[in-house]
Amino acid sequence: MIEINNLSKNFGKLKVINNVSLSCNQGECIALIGPNGCGKTTLIKTILGMVIPSKGTIKFKGEYVSKNFEYRKYIGYMPQIGRYPDNMTIGQILEMIKEIRKSDLDLDEDLLHQFKLKDLFNKRMRTLSGGTTQKVSATLAFLFNPDVLILDEPTAGLDPLASEILKEKIIAEKQKGKLILITSHLLSELDDLITQIIFMQDGEVQFHKTIADLKASTGEEKISKAIATILKAKNNE
Repeated sequence: MIEINNLSKNFGKLKVINNVSLSCNQGECIALIGPNGCGKTTLIKTILGMVIPSKGTIKFKGEYVSKNFEYRKYIGYMPQIGRYPDNMTIGQILEMIKEIRKSDLDLDEDLLHQFKLKDLFNKRMRTLSGGTTQKVSATLAFLFNPDVLILDEPTAGLDPLASEILKEKIIAEKQKGKLILITSHLLSELDDLITQIIFMQDGEVQFHKTIADLKASTGEEKISKAIATILKAKNNE
């Protein structure tokens, strides 16, 4: 569904992504992880068309994305920190996005109801806690029933109940055959969600493995311990 070939991105003399090639397919829930500054966010923004690569190509559903922005309507994006006009209410934000998108598809308002956001429709965005803003961002990401979901630190700031609601929603969407990309520093929260893992460091992909292969190759049951085992082995090479 998403094919990335020999992708690089430089900001001046700084090389943020270096010759990355990846294939991400339908029905997978893939964790994109790595230390701060490894290139995760730049890679995500390149897929979204927010950053233009220095070289390399991206295909979405077999079509090159360069100079073709229509593909983005098939992607739901949840940023790590959602930024919205301070004086608008939750209800106004939702109506504005619906008007901009003008989608003919049935809306997925599941999270809207589960997070009970309708009770807060008249609350202005500047008055919201970080967790409630996250709920708005999650609702918008899923609202237009996209084929691909890109979720950047989706559970950050959410209370335990809201976090569990979101995780169950992610699992349900994966079972529908959607592609889900998740960045997270909390690997313990990903155990029940992900089917593959991509580890980046210094702008390069160190490995892209299925969870089954990751656990089998390391003998570890926990994802965090399996990754630590691989990284220790690389450092000792």
